[in-house]
Amino acid sequence: MALALFTAFVGLMIAPTRLDPLPGLIAILAIAAGAGAAGALNMWYDADIDAVMARTAMRPIPRGKVSKGEALVFGIFLGVIAVVALALATNLAAAALLACTILFYVIVYTVWLKRSTSQNIVIGGAAGALPPVIGWAAATGHVGLEPLVLFLIIFLWTPPHFWALALNRSDDYARAGVPMLSVVAGRAATTRQILVYSSLLVVASELPWELGFAGAIYGAIATVCSGLFLLLALQLNKSIGADRRAAHRLFLFSIFYLFALFAALLSDDGGCLNSRTPGPRADRNIGWGYTNALQHTARSGSRLIKFSTREV
Repeated sequence: MALALFTAFVGLMIAPTRLDPLPGLIAILAIAAGAGAAGALNMWYDADIDAVMARTAMRPIPRGKVSKGEALVFGIFLGVIAVVALALATNLAAAALLACTILFYVIVYTVWLKRSTSQNIVIGGAAGALPPVIGWAAATGHVGLEPLVLFLIIFLWTPPHFWALALNRSDDYARAGVPMLSVVAGRAATTRQILVYSSLLVVASELPWELGFAGAIYGAIATVCSGLFLLLALQLNKSIGADRRAAHRLFLFSIFYLFALFAALLSDDGGCLNSRTPGPRADRNIGWGYTNALQHTARSGSRLIKFSTREV
């Protein structure tokens, strides 16, 4: 959830229309609450498999700290509050996107895809790729090309990220009956697919610079980090089955990679975006400047990565 929230924040900050501080803060809190609601509903539905998987056995429902009914009520209530708060603080477009994200994650991914297809992460990854689009829509009231490019980057990033994790946890997924690609197709096929998606990700990561809504700082960071990402994917593809280190390295670097790309977008200040005519709610002088945002980003970077590692 930490990375999702950060990408939503970047989508909000680089949009050409700037929200006032209070609606902006409410928007971020509402997106966080929406992510929490989706997580609670996921744990409600997956309580049976969470109990048999080592990495999820300590979640509240398997431990008996929260009942399934309580988790269901809490998830629905939190989701409704999040959507309503976002609608009141910003606009209906952002609220509708948040509602669709929660429903997609719970119904399409958790209920349908997760237990039925090895492509669960690929298709279900659309939910995790929507936060920057929601952030952008919260500021502007619409969806443009720029947030769709950010969506594409996260969408292509998701399979290598999660499959790298799944490679070292295949026994866990097999015991729970979850048809992850590494369980269904094996290690070799999974590492090949990771390499394919990593190659596509390298191309997509350059689009913000190529399309002119990110500057040279982003272009340089994206080139270097994407090169390292692809190198790690190549090393994983060549590694032997008993070597768990290559998958672990790629998984950890993938967290840093996404954070670095979106932090670079923030530092570039959207280059051409801020040359556009600001929207009616824009205020470039009210405590919503990029300098302060970057200072907070730099201080929280390592904590974000560690938190995301524990969360997966």
